[in-house]
Amino acid sequence: MTEAVIVSTARTAIGRARKGTLVGLDAFDLAEAVVPAALERSGIPATDLDDLILAESYQGGGVIARHTAVRLGLTGVSGAATNRHCAGGLTAVAIAAGSIRAGMDRAVIAGGTESLSNQVLGSKRDAEGNQKIWMSPPNPDTPEAPAFDMSITVGENTAREMGLTRRDVDEWTVYTQERAIASIDSGAFVDEIIPLDVTRPDGTTVRFDTDEHPRRGTTLEKLATLKVLHPELPDATVTAANAAGLNDAAAAVTLTSDTYATAHGLTPLARIRAWATAGIEPALTGLAPTLAIPKALDRAGLTLADIDLFEINEAFCSVPVAAIRKLGINPEIVNVNGSGASLGHPISATGARMVVTMIGELRRRGATHGCVSMCAGGGMAAAMIIEIV
Repeated sequence: MTEAVIVSTARTAIGRARKGTLVGLDAFDLAEAVVPAALERSGIPATDLDDLILAESYQGGGVIARHTAVRLGLTGVSGAATNRHCAGGLTAVAIAAGSIRAGMDRAVIAGGTESLSNQVLGSKRDAEGNQKIWMSPPNPDTPEAPAFDMSITVGENTAREMGLTRRDVDEWTVYTQERAIASIDSGAFVDEIIPLDVTRPDGTTVRFDTDEHPRRGTTLEKLATLKVLHPELPDATVTAANAAGLNDAAAAVTLTSDTYATAHGLTPLARIRAWATAGIEPALTGLAPTLAIPKALDRAGLTLADIDLFEINEAFCSVPVAAIRKLGINPEIVNVNGSGASLGHPISATGARMVVTMIGELRRRGATHGCVSMCAGGGMAAAMIIEIV
């Protein structure tokens, strides 16, 4: 069978939305930075690129991938947009891998781009004929699963379902912040990040090459002083600190068939072993990774014991803690570089960013198998098994 291999990776550093360094760049700008970097790093002639697939979520519903291709002079590359909410970037990689394994494409760049700083808001006419701001709901709005309050639908519901306490999720918050800071300080992300020269509103230029969301000096004592978002709920757990950030970033990988890589003298970084998605009732969205991960493992012919590293996105810190407990995963191999609550969660870019970081960390450790997974709004999840070659 034809295999889909990853021959290059690239991502921007992750910015804080609305007040961070990338506030002046939109999702189009970020895509136009990361796509050529992934292509250049791959060593593939631009004329051999068959497609460009980018996830986008809050950018107006266009096809940023095609816009990017034209801007970069890749007019022969069609481009496609995908949206699976928080799992969009991972889905883009899976679509590319599937097309390559099916023999339809030989080389594809896939990833995601997100600028929550420049989120596009739609409008819709109400019964009286007035135009009002409108967003597409991820699920039907219900008391147990509010469509626009993931702190309940994901964060609090997951904690309650698994019996997690405020201390449980705050302890994970300290852990993920410490891991993110340690990774930054050790230079773990240097090779994967594309530095950007960003012009600030005052006209000065700054080199942006370091994730700016992690917070140094996070302690249990400091976290305990924060107010929960829903004090009306019994045993509430969610605070601003143990939830994912609002962020801007883009990430992409270049995939080819193994036969193309061999024929062109390319050295693959990894191969896509398997992937899976899962659905669950929206009120249990945070537990959806516990369905997607076993499904992906089964498709790969592997077990939990075969996986060297996991990243389970911290939409809320209750999500990885719940998955660890429900599936019996060793917590010491989960989110070793941080994740959504520390590095940040640029929604459409997150899945691709996780793939980029996972490949780098596996190779640094001389390890073989990694699993990345996340829940996604509306009661969804995705998981992917990556194998270093």
